[in-house]
This record gives sequence, structure tokens and C-alpha cells, in this order.
Amino acid sequence: MRAKIAIVIPCYRVRDSIIQVVRGALDHADMIFCVDDACPQDSGQLVEKEIKDPKVRVLFNPQNLGVGGAVKAGYRAALEAKCDVVVKLDGDGQMDPGLVPLLVQPILDAESDYCKGNRFFELEYLRDMPAVRLFGNSMLSLFTKLSSGYWQILDPTNGFTAIGFQALSAIPLEKVSNGYFFESDMLFRLNVARAVVSDMPMRALYGDETSSLRIGRVLGPFLLGNMRNLFKRIFYNYFLRDFNVATLQLVAGFVIGTFGLVTGISAWSRSIETGVPASAGTAMLAGLPFIIGFQLLLSFLNYDIQNAPRRALASFKPRDAAD
Repeated sequence: MRAKIAIVIPCYRVRDSIIQVVRGALDHADMIFCVDDACPQDSGQLVEKEIKDPKVRVLFNPQNLGVGGAVKAGYRAALEAKCDVVVKLDGDGQMDPGLVPLLVQPILDAESDYCKGNRFFELEYLRDMPAVRLFGNSMLSLFTKLSSGYWQILDPTNGFTAIGFQALSAIPLEKVSNGYFFESDMLFRLNVARAVVSDMPMRALYGDETSSLRIGRVLGPFLLGNMRNLFKRIFYNYFLRDFNVATLQLVAGFVIGTFGLVTGISAWSRSIETGVPASAGTAMLAGLPFIIGFQLLLSFLNYDIQNAPRRALASFKPRDAAD
């Protein structure tokens, strides 16, 4: 049975590009949900006026919720329509709709639950990316790797994504961030659901559009959000759902390493106050536990990297069995 593909396009200040984006997506989807997120440019009304194709449905948020809130409105509509795969495509024209078939194929083949674009795969792709944006995305990517547990992916804040019905149904959308933290928060929720995430190399298309994302403004909230998700993920995966050798490595490494660190700082402070160098035994008492603790934490990190989900949720529960 042919899969039903939906595309969700958040619309906010994209009046100059949205019509071209929707027309480019028509050949690659069975349904298109354009979500007007209280756009001051009336992007949704423009789509209703210019696009008469029955595939296209315009949704209106009564107030501006942010990119995450707009996408979640489209996701809920796609779930109600029983779509097999839901693609998120930005309305600013930076993503090529012609790549949608490549993006959804791993999900249709039950190899992946969530496939996303990766602008960092080829060095040639990075030449088109502004330097400030490249640096900011690299920093945000590192934070997201830590919090999500998907160490094998790059460009985790990329907004060109596709998600399967089973994975989308497993995520509590009401708990996912409404703002720019949306993509990172989705990855954290996907890891908790044990969904498989994969990358698709792509080139971003940068034109004259102005991004409303300001790295300096979001860096702090991104850091705090990722730290919160990191602690949640470790608790869920290594204490609540399972208790294994990695749990012991984490606890022992933290306790032993902290003991060595505190002992070393205390001995160093005492030496400064008294002017008497610490003995070899004192140095060993501080250094050896710190080294052992650090090695245990590295072992935990290695286990965490290898612990990424490997079997797609769709392979456990075929789409026709879900209806």
C-alpha cells in the first residue's frame, strides 16, 4: 500500500517565499499543512488566496507560539489524517523540496524513525554558510549531542526533518518546546522513545532572507535546556529503565573522581597557607582517585555513544498494524 506523505510548513514572516515553497512541495506530498503562526504578514491568507490545490490546508494559530508550536500544530493534524511520514519544511526557501523523497526513504524502508538534513557532511556545503551561523550551529550541535545521546549525527539543529507515524505517536508533543529549542528537544524525546535517527547530506540555500534566530539570544536558553535534558536522559536510561555496568561506571567515576579532586584542592590550599609542599603520598592520594574516576567516566561516555537506538520503531510495529 502506498505511503501517505505529509509536509508541514511553519509560516512566520515568509510572505516573499512561501508560495514558491508550497508549489515546489506539491509534487512530493499527499497533504501539505501550512501553519500560520499569527504571522504579521498574513502568510496563511496568502497561501489560501494563491494556492487552490486540495492537497494544501492552512492552519492558523490564534497567537504566536514559535516555530515549535507551529510545527506541533501541523504534526497533530498529520496524525489525525493518519499520515505515514511527516516532513517539516521551512517556508523561507532555504530547503530544497526536491530532496523530500530522499529524506523519507529511510523511514519508508523501516531503517529509521527520524531522518534529518545534515549541512556539515561535505566541506563544500559549508562554504555557503555564514561564518557566525556556522560557529553558532557547531556549538549548539555539541550541546544537543550531549543531551540527546545521538552522538553519530551532525547538524542536530537542522530543521529539514521527516518523522514516521510510530515515532511521532510515541512523543508527548505537549512536552516538546515551542521555540527554537524545538529540534533539539525532539531529539531528546526521540531518544527516550528509543527511535532511530539518521542523517541525509544536504546543501542549504541562502538568499536574501533574514533569519529571526539570534545566536547570542538563544545560546543561554539552549545551554540550560540541553543540560536539563541531559540529566533527564541519564536518569531515564541508566537508572529508571535500566541499571547496568554503565550506571556503576557513572556513579563510581563521579564519586571517586570528586574525592580525588576535592582532596587535591584541599592539599594544594593547605600547602599555600603553610608554605610546606604536599608529600608524595598526599599527591598520590589525590591524583590516583582522580585518574581512576576520569577513566570510569570515559568508559561511561563510550558506552553511551554505543547505546544509540539501532532498530526502528516501525520494524517492531508495522504501519498497517497501527491502524
